[in-house]
Amino acid sequence: MPPDEGRALHGAALAAARETGLPLLEIGSYCGRSTLLLADAARAAGTVAVTVDHHRGSEEQQPGEEYHDPATADPAAPGRMDTLPLFRRTLAEAGVEEYVVAVVGGSGRAARALGGGGGGRFGLVFIDGGHSEAQAAEDYESWVPQLAVGGLLVIHDVFPDPADGGRAPFRIWRRAVETGAFAEVSEHRSLRVLRRTVPDRV
Repeated sequence: MPPDEGRALHGAALAAARETGLPLLEIGSYCGRSTLLLADAARAAGTVAVTVDHHRGSEEQQPGEEYHDPATADPAAPGRMDTLPLFRRTLAEAGVEEYVVAVVGGSGRAARALGGGGGGRFGLVFIDGGHSEAQAAEDYESWVPQLAVGGLLVIHDVFPDPADGGRAPFRIWRRAVETGAFAEVSEHRSLRVLRRTVPDRV
């Protein structure tokens, strides 16, 4: 995530936490860089950031793929990724562990285990998980119903031009806009921020 997008994410998280007083949710934490931004906002507002990631890497991060980093390999099984130790180290070194609740597991399964859809449980939902069509749709359908009215939906890697990147994040952003339940707040390169104005529409 480029620095300007990171600043925009932090600003959105801080505003959402202060305005709603609710926890912030991140889907797709990888090694924790964006989690630090949410944790700092949560700390400032007296709440927590909840992160959801299976820590086995998304499609483009697997061995042999464009964004694979050998440092993320599981020492016990080099062909398998394990970013959880790196994620935990990132939080510990930054001193923000007490402001983060890490859920390790698949997005849809975690959402079902934590109570399903609805209820306005989060002041911010930040979607930055897997970029396949199925995974982006699952992230959206699993967690957006849990976003409070007045809360912010933030989606990363939204590229209107197919030449710039995958289409799945763009499609879920368009889907949110087309529901009529969200007002567009801002955009910073590939980061889009929307505010929920109407409950129970995804």
